Amino acid sequence: MPRTAAPPLTTPPPTDRRRTSASVVLRSVLEHGPVARSTIARLTGLSPASVTDYCARFTELGLIREAEAPRRLKGVGRPHVPVDLDDSRFVVGGVHVAVPYTTVALLDLRGRVVLRRELKHSGAVDPLAVLARAAAGLAALLAEVPGSRPLGIGVAVGGWVDRDSGTVVEHPLLGWREVPVRELLGAHTGLPVHVDGHARALVNGERLFGRARGSRSVLHLFVGNVVDAAFATGDEVHHGPRSQAGTIAHLPVPGGTEPCGCGRTGCLQAELSERTLVRRARAAGAVEGSNPMDVLAAARAGDPVAVRLLVERARMTGRAAGLLLDVLNPESVVVTEVGVLHREDCLAALREAVGPERAPVLPTSFGASVLAVAGGSVALDVLYRDPLSASPELI
Repeated sequence: MPRTAAPPLTTPPPTDRRRTSASVVLRSVLEHGPVARSTIARLTGLSPASVTDYCARFTELGLIREAEAPRRLKGVGRPHVPVDLDDSRFVVGGVHVAVPYTTVALLDLRGRVVLRRELKHSGAVDPLAVLARAAAGLAALLAEVPGSRPLGIGVAVGGWVDRDSGTVVEHPLLGWREVPVRELLGAHTGLPVHVDGHARALVNGERLFGRARGSRSVLHLFVGNVVDAAFATGDEVHHGPRSQAGTIAHLPVPGGTEPCGCGRTGCLQAELSERTLVRRARAAGAVEGSNPMDVLAAARAGDPVAVRLLVERARMTGRAAGLLLDVLNPESVVVTEVGVLHREDCLAALREAVGPERAPVLPTSFGASVLAVAGGSVALDVLYRDPLSASPELI
């Protein structure tokens, strides 16, 4: 990957995850920009002098810029000059490692996907080969946007991911154990690398850039080949010891029939896995391929079996969400699941299973780009939590 000089992102100390004043100011620019400094002071409760100082430092770092001043119609004095994010200079790399393929992407500071590619796996999913190929894929994307400077790389993976060490502790479907992703990908790219579980990454993405912005507590349920969850409250995602929170793969499903690798029958991940969905559709003659999008295509073509399987999966996902709602009582719920994302009948079945008068249940805000956003959100969360660390030499 080209190593154009760029301000690296550094990870805030694990004991200091609260939003700093600098973070509050930059988040206000993200959420309200173009916005006057005086408005930021009013929104954040910080002094006008502090806001002005932070904005000056962000401008020096290249994170914000002055926007076009509004026209002054009457009166005297200089109009308030608003500030806005400068999304033209920097990008972050995003890597999401799924079972069938790795997604590599570049995102701007607003969390928008600039470019993305899917790199299909073949044979055994060797972590050294996967990460080397991801690094090469990111380098190719950067070559397509000359002038953009990479701030860092975010990696999102299912399974048990220890954020603080940057390690995939265990991902049974990939066959990964104790893989030092931060170290390996950093060696390939020369850039700071941040690693987290994909459900937690998407909670941060939803709170920064999606429909859950402003929610005081958010539950995210991710249902793919891996099934896991994440919960955020008070601007903090719960990680637990060694980031093991959110592991729900082996929750029992009443009436479940699928054998699980743990030796039991009817575990949540075994029942809801995309592999299970496709295998059932193939056994019923609805599809011939191995991609869940084949099941969606069959449903769009009117195949009743494909429709039934998708709706049943969404309903079962809703029951799981309802169980988590009972335990966590979040203000909003976001679900990433292929049927819910693409079909109104699946979304309706999900919401019906969750039940009335519960927290709003929303599909992911990021559509087909959700995996790209998951990876990039890991790095962007670091930036928005501690923006002044983006360029230590200028502090």
